[in-house]
Amino acid sequence: MADTTHINTTRHNRFWEIDLLRTIAIVGMITFHTLDLLYFFDLYPTNMLYGFWWWWIRRVNAGIFIFLAGVALTITYSRGKNMSGFMLRGLKIFGWGMALTLITLLISRTEYIRFGILHFFGIAFILTPFFLRFRFINLILGIALLAAGIYLWGTSFDFPWLLWLGLKPHYFRTLDYFPLLPWFGLFLVGMFFGKILYPQGNRRFNIHEFNDPVTSALTFPGRHPLVIYLAQWPTVIGVLLLLFPAKVLPYFPF
Repeated sequence: MADTTHINTTRHNRFWEIDLLRTIAIVGMITFHTLDLLYFFDLYPTNMLYGFWWWWIRRVNAGIFIFLAGVALTITYSRGKNMSGFMLRGLKIFGWGMALTLITLLISRTEYIRFGILHFFGIAFILTPFFLRFRFINLILGIALLAAGIYLWGTSFDFPWLLWLGLKPHYFRTLDYFPLLPWFGLFLVGMFFGKILYPQGNRRFNIHEFNDPVTSALTFPGRHPLVIYLAQWPTVIGVLLLLFPAKVLPYFPF
C-alpha cells in the first residue's frame, strides 16, 4: 500500500495559498501597468522597459501568474473538468486578448498589444489537453522551452510572423508581450508542480487552513484575476484622463 500519511485528503474548493500569491502578483501587475501608462502618456519619466532590475522584477511577477495558472489547471482537471472545457476557456480568453489588441491599436499604431498575456493564456489553455497526462515530461520540456526563450531574449529577426513564438522583429515595441517562448515552459513547470503538490486535487502538504474574513478579503482578488486584469485598463486610463485630460486626450481618436 502506498504511503499517504503526508497527503491532506480533505477536498477544498480553493486553496488560500494559491489565491494569496495570485493577489500579490495582481498588486504588482497593477503597479507596473500604471507606471507604464504614466510613461506612455508622457506624464512621468517612469520608463519601465529598460531598467535592469525593474525589467526582471516585472517578469518575475508575471511568472508567478503563469506558474500558478499551470498549478491551478491541474487541480481543476483532477476534479473532473473535461478537456474541451479548457479549450473553450482558452478561446474565450484569446478573444479578450484580441479585443485588447483592437483597443490599444486605437491608442497607438506602433505599440499596440500584438501578443500579450491574454493571448498567451488563451493559447496555453488550448494546448493544455495535450500535456495533462504528463508529469516529468512537462518538467523537462518546460525547462527546455524556458531555456530557448531566455536564449531568444535580446535577439531580433527580419520577419514579424513568429513574434507569438518569441521571435521578435527588429525595433519591436509593444505595451504587453508574452510569447510562448519562454512562458509556456513556465506554464508546463507549473503543471508539473501542480501534480506533485496537489495530487488528485488535494493538498499534499500540511498548512494551516484560514477561514477568517481577513484572509477572505486578501484572497478575493486572486479568485478573480481575469476580471481584475480587464478592469484595470479602463480604470487606470479613466483616472489619468480625469486628472490629466490635456495630456491623455490626444492619444484617443475621438
